[in-house]
Amino acid sequence: MDAERVEAGRARWQARFDGARKRDAEFRTLSGIDVEPVYGPEGGDPRMERIGWPGEYPFTRGLHPTGYRGKAWTIRQFAGFGNARQTNERYKMILGAGGGGLSVAFDMPTLMGRDSDDPRSLGEVGHCGVAIDSALDMDLLFDGIPLGDTTTSMTISGPAVPIFCMYVVAAERQGVPVGKLNGTLQTDIFKEYIAQKEWLFTPEPHLRLIGDLMEFCATDVPAYKPLSVSGYHIREAGSTAAQELAFTLADGFGYVELGLSRGLDIDVFAPGLSFFFDAHIDFFEEIAKFRAARRIWARWLRDVYGAKTDKAQWLRFHTQTAGVSLTAQQPYNNVVRTAVEALAAVLGGTNSLHTNALDEVLALPSEKAAEIALRTQQVLMEETEIVNVADPLGGSWYVEALTDRLEAEAEAIFTRIRDMGSDGTMTSGILRGIEDGWFMSEIAEAAFDYQRKLEKGEKRIVGVNCHTASIDEPLEILRVSHEVEREQNRVLAERRAARDQAAVDAALATMVQVARGEGNMIPAMLDAARAEATLGEICDALRDEWGVYTEPARF
Repeated sequence: MDAERVEAGRARWQARFDGARKRDAEFRTLSGIDVEPVYGPEGGDPRMERIGWPGEYPFTRGLHPTGYRGKAWTIRQFAGFGNARQTNERYKMILGAGGGGLSVAFDMPTLMGRDSDDPRSLGEVGHCGVAIDSALDMDLLFDGIPLGDTTTSMTISGPAVPIFCMYVVAAERQGVPVGKLNGTLQTDIFKEYIAQKEWLFTPEPHLRLIGDLMEFCATDVPAYKPLSVSGYHIREAGSTAAQELAFTLADGFGYVELGLSRGLDIDVFAPGLSFFFDAHIDFFEEIAKFRAARRIWARWLRDVYGAKTDKAQWLRFHTQTAGVSLTAQQPYNNVVRTAVEALAAVLGGTNSLHTNALDEVLALPSEKAAEIALRTQQVLMEETEIVNVADPLGGSWYVEALTDRLEAEAEAIFTRIRDMGSDGTMTSGILRGIEDGWFMSEIAEAAFDYQRKLEKGEKRIVGVNCHTASIDEPLEILRVSHEVEREQNRVLAERRAARDQAAVDAALATMVQVARGEGNMIPAMLDAARAEATLGEICDALRDEWGVYTEPARF
């Protein structure tokens, strides 16, 4: 790009920056040196066609012309354990200590659409997240937390839609209009078949529910994001950064195709898609990954799927630091790892961030460890001055080369996925890749390669295969009492006895009837949640109708 076009781009950016709201703060270095909101070439630079300016297509440098001068990222700490009342206390601690939003972690029975008293739930209730059996648990989970004023993310996919309905019912009981709700539901079923393995049905019924939710949110809950396409779990399963980038965006393209197949306007529903990425320990690779993700998404949404507005082309994403980078050996080293990973997420332009606790490799975070994780973000936000300049590493020869390389690798993977399908769509290729076990084998190969290098000492982890001498003492970790499960089951039995069983039966029957047709299932599922049908009852009714999915054995 010649000097004249570079200056024209700078002028466009300046006009948008001048017209945008900024935080009331000094934007100087610690020593008092004033810094510009963004930096770019003084003359021509052929790379600027691909790099651009903040707030301008292809959004490599961020979605907003102000960067974090307009609004810093949202501190959204992932939390949930025991029962709803215990988790509610942790949420109030997080919000009181400066957290900007909530992120709900559910226990394994909830993630699998099972009630706490289901025999298959034995020993798992409240252990990896909070137990939610009915809308009354949602009432307790958000007791004293106004849902109309608090953005809430919920990390659940298989039974995401009934959980969303219970959340809506809890808001109604608070007197909050549904249209005021703001937050994110994960709902990403593709990544379950690819990596995490928490599904209920075959892919087609899940996609039907997701399409229904997209329609409902587009008309009734416009600020709410019904899909958070997750690369985090793909990376945690052992993928490379390029695989995480490509598989995640491919899944996102599949959901775009789902919305279009429903006749939805892409400029209306695409802003409701968000993403969830892993911030791993390779600092510069992660920054490049986030920058490439924005650029790829914008180009595909505009050129392949026809999105016309900036908001429809924006890739908004939440980041969590890498759980798999945490070590049980010398666990205090995890504070350093998490800080480095969080810094990479911020320099990559994340919109919200969760920082892992130092003891999370051993158990759910203790209150003290959760506070340190929260303070890690606050130190970055309040002390380091990294919020002063948009995309401060933009133009770095290394970062730009890595961004281009990851983009090229992702594009090659997109081609391979589409070629696997029968009709040239990304959805067809994804479904074929799931059926054939292709995604799983690709991730397994990457994970095996890394483990081999680790065992040979080619990759080093402090405290694990180098610098192993330590004066560490055992950590005091959070332990969830088995009394939580007994109490949850006692309360659940009382609720079943007290509710109007005829109303529950009628609501579930209506929901199944809708499932047999082509109508939107959300209103009927909301009625079931209002009647206090449990999560297990709703999911079991649909299992009986649609069947269950069992992954084929592969060797």
